[in-house]
Amino acid sequence: MATEFKDWPAMAANLIPAIRELHKGAPGVMKAFREMSAAAHEGGALDAKTKELLAVAISVAVRCDPCITYHIEGARKHGATREEIAETVGLAIYMGAGPSAMYAAQALEAYDQYAEAAGQ
Repeated sequence: MATEFKDWPAMAANLIPAIRELHKGAPGVMKAFREMSAAAHEGGALDAKTKELLAVAISVAVRCDPCITYHIEGARKHGATREEIAETVGLAIYMGAGPSAMYAAQALEAYDQYAEAAGQ
């Protein structure tokens, strides 16, 4: 049974007017963004489903709700199963935690260096 914490299809639909306004306000940038998107989605060594699954993982790792809704639907349309999505987000969870741990170590290192420089 599907949960209803957020209405993902409605989120995508409700973003359309705001995205249109962004296109009007920054047409050159948004044109370049569309072109970059098309280039990233072009056929190559990775198929469309794999690319969408990668986008899902990145969307989760960077915590972008609109990205999640667009790329989940993209992955589904390219044949991704619920099991593939679950495995993909499992990797995103790992990558969200791993980099956080690496930055946490650096934050402590920075503190120690500042404290040492201050003679503490």
